[in-house]
Amino acid sequence: MDTIDTIAAAAGLAWASGLRLYAVIFLAGLAGRLGWVDLPGDLDTLEHPLVLAAAGLMLCIEFFADKIPALDSLWDGVHTFIRIPAGALLAAWALADQSTPVVLAGALLGGSLTAGTHLTKAGSRIAINTSPEPVSNLIASTSEDGAAVGGLWLAFTYPIVFLGFLGVFLLCMLWLLPRVWRFLSDLLSWVAGKQAPG
Repeated sequence: MDTIDTIAAAAGLAWASGLRLYAVIFLAGLAGRLGWVDLPGDLDTLEHPLVLAAAGLMLCIEFFADKIPALDSLWDGVHTFIRIPAGALLAAWALADQSTPVVLAGALLGGSLTAGTHLTKAGSRIAINTSPEPVSNLIASTSEDGAAVGGLWLAFTYPIVFLGFLGVFLLCMLWLLPRVWRFLSDLLSWVAGKQAPG
């Protein structure tokens, strides 16, 4: 892989991990094992049957957990401590053939990208869950499934296109994230006011 391909693979893995970590590990590992893609760096670890089995099991659990309102937010809360370091690790492994400073920079940037994606996703889903109907949650979850799989595919097959989409996503995230957190802050203030005595 050339430098752009490797950067796109690292960024794609980190970005998609913020949405669907287990799907990313399973699909990347399976694609590498079947010879559909050439995984850069040390990512061939993802091809191991034990890793594929564990990721596949967790993928099935996450697929259903993410479709249930409130449970999806609980799942996201717990996975704040799993997705972000895993995204950093995947980005670092993708760059393992590079120098140590590049690998470290990749881990830092990859973890930050995963964190931004995860926090945007988790915050948006909490806002969506304030709606009493379940359809919007199901649509959001299914859209995230498609975005993670599609983004990962683009990162490995059309890296320049993926990096362009990633740039647009980052701009949208910078615009959306403060608004989501402001909404959540207002929601928490409202709930606290309702529960205050008197």
